[in-house]
Amino acid sequence: MRHVGLPVSGRRFREQELTYLFLVVGLVLLLGGAEFLVKGAASLATRLGVSPFLIGLTLVGFGTSAPELVASLEGAFQGYPGIAVGNVVGSNIANILLILGIAGLIFPMTVDRGALKRDGSMMLGAAAIMMGACLYGVLSREVGLGFLALLSVYLIYTYRADRRLQDGTAKLHAGEAEFLTSTGPKTSLLVEIVMALGGLVALVTGASLLVDAAVEIATRHGVSDSVIGLTLVAVGTSLPEVATSVLAAFRRQSDIAIGNVVGSNIFNVLGIAGMVAVVKPVPVPADIAGFDIWVMGAASLLFLVFAWTGSRIGRVEALLLLGGYGAYVTVLLQ
Repeated sequence: MRHVGLPVSGRRFREQELTYLFLVVGLVLLLGGAEFLVKGAASLATRLGVSPFLIGLTLVGFGTSAPELVASLEGAFQGYPGIAVGNVVGSNIANILLILGIAGLIFPMTVDRGALKRDGSMMLGAAAIMMGACLYGVLSREVGLGFLALLSVYLIYTYRADRRLQDGTAKLHAGEAEFLTSTGPKTSLLVEIVMALGGLVALVTGASLLVDAAVEIATRHGVSDSVIGLTLVAVGTSLPEVATSVLAAFRRQSDIAIGNVVGSNIFNVLGIAGMVAVVKPVPVPADIAGFDIWVMGAASLLFLVFAWTGSRIGRVEALLLLGGYGAYVTVLLQ
């Protein structure tokens, strides 16, 4: 009996459709999983009597970066270092040039110099350390342990310095934690556990689908996994930061918009790159070491110059940031 099926071109079209569908589904699962994981874990922590600030500093800070972490780990385990490293570097570039650019266009943002001196300096230092690790050529287990140790010191110092919630980062974490733990009807212990575990399963499943689809798209169009990691995966996993900063800009809460980006960039390098290196050491692709880490360093320095010299990110600075991101993506795609 003769088998009648789709023509070759039709099958390819259907395969392409499925790939993009998996990409979208993976991203939705990744972001939704992070949301449920954080809400469930935050509710459990509140039930145990943990303070909202401590919840915000740990669970919320980790939760908003969970998509980057799981996607980078998935890339490392599947043998795609361009996605594992590019996701971290690309997210930091997008956070400054794209997210702060959009937020600054919506409403000019003033900068708290006290918070900038500490957290901004830490962000620049983390970027410099990441540049050194990339030039070394590999994110080794020793490098990862050093990153995590430095992050632990920073978190302890920040917690002690901000017990009274006086800076933008502290307000951000506390505000998010209060929202997660005080809105909506109270849930039972079983529901909280199911939310946390279900969110974790969704995160892992979503990351697998996202990375597989991204690699398939890259292969199909002759694009390296580094470029996909630096752009598509990086921007996709940064959507929680996009939502937080844009909403803060509309509400004219510039300290939250800026603190969100600065805190995320610190955690991306020290937390995510550190965990990836400890769990699965990865080589740094030459193209990232030769170009993209320098863009990340330059973007971090440019932000601090804008913020320090004028104590604000106005619309002119925002346009320059967005123009820089547009030029960067254009160079990548060429």
